[in-house]
Amino acid sequence: MIAVVGQSATDEQLAHFISWIEDRGFSTHVSKGDNETIVGIIGDTTKIDPFLLESMSIIERVQRVSEPFKKANRKFHPEDTVVDCGYGVLLGGGNFQVIAGPCSIEGDNLMDIATQVKDAGATMLRGGAFKPRTSPYAFQGMGPAGLDLLLEASRALEMPVVSEVMDPRDVQLFLDKGVHVMQVGARNAQNFSLLKEVGRTTTPVLLKRGLSGSVDELLMAAEYIMSEGNPNVILCERGIRTFETRTRNTFDVNAIPVLKHLSHLPVVGDPSHATGYTRYVRPAAYAATAAGADGLEIEVHDHPSQAFSDGAQALTPSQFADAMRRIRLIREAVTAPLDESGE
Repeated sequence: MIAVVGQSATDEQLAHFISWIEDRGFSTHVSKGDNETIVGIIGDTTKIDPFLLESMSIIERVQRVSEPFKKANRKFHPEDTVVDCGYGVLLGGGNFQVIAGPCSIEGDNLMDIATQVKDAGATMLRGGAFKPRTSPYAFQGMGPAGLDLLLEASRALEMPVVSEVMDPRDVQLFLDKGVHVMQVGARNAQNFSLLKEVGRTTTPVLLKRGLSGSVDELLMAAEYIMSEGNPNVILCERGIRTFETRTRNTFDVNAIPVLKHLSHLPVVGDPSHATGYTRYVRPAAYAATAAGADGLEIEVHDHPSQAFSDGAQALTPSQFADAMRRIRLIREAVTAPLDESGE
C-alpha cells in the first residue's frame, strides 16, 4: 500500500504519520519527489482501513500495490534511482554508462584492454576474478590476485570496476579490496544467501537476470537485496534460455522498457552473454540502447581467439570503438527532446 502525502504537510506531520504506521507493526519506505511524497507501507496491509488513512488531513490518496516487490517498485519510488558507482560515475536517471573489459582477468593484458576501452568511451571496467563455469575443469578465474590486478587498473585509469561475486563468504573480500560494483551473475540470481549478504552492504550490486528467470523473479531478487538495506541495485537483462539455438540466449529487449516501467532501478543490457557471438553483439547493443537501457555491459578482449573464457562473444578494441561511436548516435536520437507536436 502507498499513501500520497500532500505538499502542504510539514516534516513534523509526516514524521508523526510514519510513527503512527510503524507503531502498528508495519515498516515504511519514504520517497520524496519534486511534487509529492510517497509513503510505502509494507506488511499485511489488509489490516489497514484505507478510508481511515484518506480521512487524515495530510493524505491525498491511498493505493494498494498488488505486486510482491515493494522496495523495487516504481509506485513506491516514482523518481529514477541514480546509483553512484565510484569516481563520480552515476548510473540511472538519464546517466548512461558503458561497462567494458574481458570476461576473465588473465594477467598483465588487462591494463592494455582497460586503457583501450576507456579511450573508446567506456566509463566502467569489468573483469571476472571468480568465474562460474559449466565444467569444473574450465578456467575458474585468478581469484584474489585477479581482483588486485583489476583494482590496480582502476586506480591508474580512475575507473570504477565491476566484478562477479559467487559466494557469500567472499563478499567481505570484495569490500576489503574496494570493488566498486559487485556483480551477481545469472547462475546466482536466486542464490538467496548471496543476495542477502550483498544486501547487508552499501556497495552497488549489478544483478543479472537468471538463465530462465522471469521479469518478476528478477525484481524479487532485487527485493531480497533491498530488503536487507542496500538500495544500490542495478538490474541487468542478459538474455534468457529459450528453444532457440542459433544464439547463446534470447535477448529479451522487451524486458528493458518493462523493467523501466515497473521499477525505478537502473537497467543495463548485456549483449555479449545474450547473443554469444561477436557478430551479433553490436546489433544487440544498439537495440538495447534504443530500447532505453541506462547502460551496457560489453566484453572486450585484445585477442579473443586466445581468451581464457568466452572469446567467441568478445569484441576487439577496434570493434568496440566502432560500436561506441554508433551507440552515442543512438543515444542522441532517443534522448533528443521533441517539440509540442511530438515530432
